[in-house]
Parts: sequence; C-alpha cells; structure tokens
Amino acid sequence: MARARALVRENVKLVDLILEVVDARIPLSSSNPELEKIRGSRPSLLVLNKADLADPAATASWQEWFRAQGREAVPADSLTGQGVREIIKASRRLVRPLVEKLRARGRRSRAVRLMIVGIPNVGKSSLLNRLAGRKRAATGAKPGITRGKQWVKVEGELELLDLPGILWPRVEDEDIGRKLAATGALPLENIPVEEVALWLGAFLLDKAPAQLQSRYDLPAGVKEPEELLEHIARRRGLLLPGGVADRDRTARLLLQEFQRGQLGRITLELPPGEGYQ
Repeated sequence: MARARALVRENVKLVDLILEVVDARIPLSSSNPELEKIRGSRPSLLVLNKADLADPAATASWQEWFRAQGREAVPADSLTGQGVREIIKASRRLVRPLVEKLRARGRRSRAVRLMIVGIPNVGKSSLLNRLAGRKRAATGAKPGITRGKQWVKVEGELELLDLPGILWPRVEDEDIGRKLAATGALPLENIPVEEVALWLGAFLLDKAPAQLQSRYDLPAGVKEPEELLEHIARRRGLLLPGGVADRDRTARLLLQEFQRGQLGRITLELPPGEGYQ
C-alpha cells in the first residue's frame, strides 16, 4: 500500500483531474485521507459507487454535503453502468477551464487526462471498464486486485490512468475499521469476523429492524446482536453438533448478505451533523 501511494504521488503531475471512487454506504470512511494533500490544486470528482446498495436519501444528503465542501459527487453503479454518463459529463465540466486556458495560449489540443483511484474493493476496476466501454481491467471480489498502472482511453478526448487500490496502512479508528470490514473493503480472512458482525448487527437492529425482520423473519423481541446471530443460525440451519449455533458461519453469512444488498439499501454513515457517525 505504501508503494501504491508513492505511485499516485509520482503520477499525479501527469493528469488534469482525479476521480476518487468511494463506497456510497461509507463515503468518508472509504475515502483516502491523504489524497487531498496529494492532489494539490488539481480538481477532483468523487464517485459514490455502489449507490444501488445505499439508501437513496442518504446518498442525496452526501451529495449536498460534499457540494457544500466544494466537491462534486456523482452516484454510480459500476456493475450496471448507472451514473457513467454523468461521470463523463462532470469530468468534462471540471476540466473545461484548463482546456480553455490551453486554447487561449494556442497550445495544441490533447486528450484530457484523468486519474482513477480508490481504496480496495470499492468497484474501481469495474467502473474503469464501464468508462472504457470494454473490459480492460481485472475485476473480482478480492480487495486490491488491480496490480499495476495502465492508461485507458475513454470516449472522446479523455484518457484514464488506472492505479492500484490504495488504503492507509493502519486503520487507527476502530469505527472506520468496522465500516470498511462490514462493506467488504477488508478481506474476511484479515478481520475478526464475529466482532464485525456483532457491530453490524447492533447497527441494523437500531437503524434497519424492518429489513432484518423481512430477511430473517426476526421476532420483535430480539434486541441484542448476540440474539440476532443466534436466531439467524437457527433459522438458516447453521448449527454445530449438539445444536449449538455456528457463530463464525453465521457472522460470515450476515456480512456477505449485507455486502450483496440482500438486506436492502442501507447506508452506514451520514454526513457530519446528521446522525450516526
């Protein structure tokens, strides 16, 4: 990851605009905190990817909040291509001052260069393929599948520089770490699965009880995340010998079904000042 950050610093001078891809369910937690310093005066466009998994009202609130911070944010779903046209339009709009400046100086026109960056598993490679209109970057469920830099042509006079996923080497805020783990930015083999599932379960019991009831036929009396895992285990037959709930398998199931959107469209963080941070 340190090498990936160095790669961004080394190549940022080659581009005119930065596309930062974040997870629409956790826009701040999935944003790289060092990117603002790295990009300097270059404009940036925030892509709220996986918007199909996020609460639409929350996504709209995030767009307004980022606009107030001087940043434009566009919702997208890289798997279906929703939002790709808006990303291209917004990119052209943000680099228009530069294009006009070059023309005024009599400079020969060239392709507008964009850099696409994001932490692992926010759908960056899938978005790159959508923007390019064909499969050019490896994609997969394993975080950090992009390995090296590559230039990709986008329609018209746009070129994208794709770089490996970047993530700060150590997540010191436990709450951010849990959000990253719950949404799949951190691989299951590297996280305390049951601890994260209990955190997610507590959040869902508080903020999305109707979705839990619908998915797992959850009784109204279940109020604690431990009870939630116990109920899901018995409901889905995830039991060890002797009828004991298999907490590990159940925790993995809850995380995977949340990550796939099978519990509904749920956002884990709202803009500062608007609730559950």
